[in-house]
Amino acid sequence: MAMDPNPKSFPILSYVMARIPSLSPRPPPIEFDIEQPASPSSGHGSDPSSSSSRIVHDMPHLSDPKVLASMTTAISDVAQTRSMLKTLGERPDHEAVDTAKARLVDIEVNLSAKLQEIVLSSRPADVELLEWRAHLAEKENECRQAADEEKQVYKAIVHLDEMHEAYEKMLKEAEERLVKIYESAERGLPEEEPLDPVSEEVNEEVAKILQDANEKEMDRISLTGRRLRFLPEGFGHIRGLVVLDISSNQLQIIPDSISGLENLEELNASSNLLESLPDSIGLLQKLKLLNVSANKLHALPDTICHCRSLVELDVSFNSLTYLPTNIGLELVNLEKLAIQLNKIRSLPSSVCGMSSLRYLDAHFNELHGLPQAIGKLTKLEYLNLGSNFTDLTELPHTFGDLISLRELDLSNNQIHALPDTFGHLENLKKLNVEQNPLTVPPMEVVNKGPDAVRTFMSKRWLEILAEEDRKRTQEMDEQTQTGWLTRSTSWLKTYVSGVSETVSGIVGSPKSPRDPYLDQQL
Repeated sequence: MAMDPNPKSFPILSYVMARIPSLSPRPPPIEFDIEQPASPSSGHGSDPSSSSSRIVHDMPHLSDPKVLASMTTAISDVAQTRSMLKTLGERPDHEAVDTAKARLVDIEVNLSAKLQEIVLSSRPADVELLEWRAHLAEKENECRQAADEEKQVYKAIVHLDEMHEAYEKMLKEAEERLVKIYESAERGLPEEEPLDPVSEEVNEEVAKILQDANEKEMDRISLTGRRLRFLPEGFGHIRGLVVLDISSNQLQIIPDSISGLENLEELNASSNLLESLPDSIGLLQKLKLLNVSANKLHALPDTICHCRSLVELDVSFNSLTYLPTNIGLELVNLEKLAIQLNKIRSLPSSVCGMSSLRYLDAHFNELHGLPQAIGKLTKLEYLNLGSNFTDLTELPHTFGDLISLRELDLSNNQIHALPDTFGHLENLKKLNVEQNPLTVPPMEVVNKGPDAVRTFMSKRWLEILAEEDRKRTQEMDEQTQTGWLTRSTSWLKTYVSGVSETVSGIVGSPKSPRDPYLDQQL
């Protein structure tokens, strides 16, 4: 497929990726190997192993399992990105992209012209000023909404092209890394020693950086892309360090000594092989940004909750199945939480206590729902719950309390109805509910954009309130009527009882003369 690296441009990368089980394409009916496009002379009868044989013949160290294993580890970021792009689709051709960009410009020009026309339109004499302004605002909103709807498909094309462009750049960088690993193998490491991607040259460079940092009191250090398999303990003694970038290496652990970085504010350990984080990370009291995406984390230490200065936390592209129970109770300053592409089945209720949270990306997980108190996140502006597939079927009633929400992605789920309070999301500008079996609201409303959805749900909410009020009034009327009948019956019984006693007294008194009329009534 087009997302597989071209064997001519990336020979080593193509060879290695073809040997990763999860990335190897299923064999088509006709035998075909991605390293060996069928030649004109051979037609469809090419030997699929011949290309592999050629590259191994030219680069014999590729047959060494240790070299291949090291290379496989070095391209983990490429493998993950390729998997994501496989879901999004092939790269659009240049003509489609150019057409999309031109259409976006045309739509913007047409929108400006329409808005100018609306502003310059004259107010009829029989229409009051406030009413006319409301009319103009409604017309402007309709024009913008129509333009946004028209832009969506073209923006998607451009965005997909940009993602593939970044992927191409990533392929080039990955091929360069593999070449360096192969050159290290060519220099002749002893057979009994495992292949260490950290060359002597790199070790010397890291040692020099460490020495300079101690002598010059450096506050920023970048060790990205150096194929490091371990981080020297000495880095934990650089007290003045504020920013540390150790991304795109092969680190399997972060030493406990990192707790000595008492002034550290930013730590980027993305694209490594980390399976856990040290408990001592909770001692980084000034840490504001932590990026451990694209690792092999199965859980976060509970002590991460002690990093109370955190503003951004990115744990995407891992194997997390849950978040620490108290994460929301202590990370009250967190504004951005990225947990996409994990295996998280539920969010802890404490997440609702993240009063500063503005950005939450939880797509590509296994979420069964959201905490009932999710509406407490009143500063949340961006929420992505897409691609939780068959697991996410409904949203809580408090969803309508997310009053600051501007962008919402619910695509690729099993949601049948939006919550009745959805109409309260007055700031919602972007809504994606594609690939859901939605019945409320109906798709013809959804296709008109977020404003139409909000209007529909608001009317539905008012109808629900009116129906509840009608039922409540009916119940009160019934209770009032029942009470009146009860009181009337009681009064009548008392009255009749009194009359009877009086009559009895009159009839029974020997001194009382008999009244013919009374006798007739009795």
